[in-house]
Amino acid sequence: MGARPALTSSDAELVQRCQQGDQAAWAEVVRQFSRRVYNLAYRFTTSHAAAEDLTQEVFIRVYRSLNQYDPALGDLSNWLMRLARNLIIDDYRKRQRTPTDSSDDLADHEYHLPAASDSPQRALERQERRLQVLAAINKLSPDLRECVILRDIEELSYQDIVDLLQIPEGTVKSRINRGRIELAKVLRRMKVSPE
Repeated sequence: MGARPALTSSDAELVQRCQQGDQAAWAEVVRQFSRRVYNLAYRFTTSHAAAEDLTQEVFIRVYRSLNQYDPALGDLSNWLMRLARNLIIDDYRKRQRTPTDSSDDLADHEYHLPAASDSPQRALERQERRLQVLAAINKLSPDLRECVILRDIEELSYQDIVDLLQIPEGTVKSRINRGRIELAKVLRRMKVSPE
């Protein structure tokens, strides 16, 4: 998942400094988490502009909610990403009820760093495959799509998905299974070969 090491000992201090108006502390929070929040937003919106707007919205909400952070209940990363997921999924569900067709071309924005060992050709192939998989995920029904993203891309546990989506565990497992089967069919039709 590429999570940063927990900064548990300094999380409370960092949050406290943010609450006291320390701009450098807030800039550190944004620097640490903006890529992860943006990546998640982009997976759900498939739009560069929408993902940027949603990322800003998440950080506004985080800033306003800093007083709710309790270091005794976990590290800042878990708290912040849980808040981000809730906001992004709420936005996703709203857009499913009132769809708009304003998504960018998926190739317009690169949101992954290439691995250091990649040759330029290999990096290009990997980027192309990522975009194809993202396009395929985007073809899934909304219920299947959100479960597949949360389990297979965000790597959340079944229990975390149950808590986040407020649906029974059996439903979560069923949607993930159906989503994976449907995704495989879409990828076959797109002629995307596995790595």
